[in-house]
Amino acid sequence: MCEIAGVKLDARLTLFITLVSTFMVCLVVGDLIGGKVTSFHLFGREWPFSAGQLAFPVTFILTDILNEFYGRSIVRRITLLAFIMVGLTFLIVYAAGAMPWAEMTRGGTWDGITPREFDLVFTQATQIQLSSMAAFLVANFVDISVFSILKRATGNRMLWLRATGSTAISQLIDTIVISALVWGRKLTFEQYVSVVMTSYLIKLAVAIVITPLLYVLHSVIEKGFGIAPTPLDDKAAS
Repeated sequence: MCEIAGVKLDARLTLFITLVSTFMVCLVVGDLIGGKVTSFHLFGREWPFSAGQLAFPVTFILTDILNEFYGRSIVRRITLLAFIMVGLTFLIVYAAGAMPWAEMTRGGTWDGITPREFDLVFTQATQIQLSSMAAFLVANFVDISVFSILKRATGNRMLWLRATGSTAISQLIDTIVISALVWGRKLTFEQYVSVVMTSYLIKLAVAIVITPLLYVLHSVIEKGFGIAPTPLDDKAAS
């Protein structure tokens, strides 16, 4: 048991704070770096994807872990709080962008961040950022619901099924929503379908690859921290 300023935190609460903090950081950082498009070559073609995919797979894992050990009601509240925190992040960023720059930053001898560089990185991707927030909120609620439905159907067995299944469905919705909001009027229907399928296949592949990590984290929490998964009826957790 951990004690901070006279307040005792048991293992379940300490773990909860750690998981939620990590979830929030990955979500915010994923949105901040999401404007960078990288790629890899496979099967004779280039597969572009957002650098935000470095952070978002962690949020997939943590959504399922929080659902597993703290219940659907709790993870729904975390999702709403995360949505608000991302909004707060971008309000602060845009408030900073609206502030005037010091005159010394406009001179030719200034070797720090310039107004143009700041705007390119932080304030010129508003549509992508807002679209990402909307897609996250919709997809995460779908993920939570599908995970809970599969858990009720399988009990505490087949963690891979409810984790990968919920992610597969929610990330398809996430990809469809964000691609429509960002690219809907800029692409033909065929191009839109191509973007959706490429992005989704990458997300699905990542979800499958990280499934062993989910089992490792599940085992550490259950055996290392001595915390059991939330019962199927998680009303008590709400």
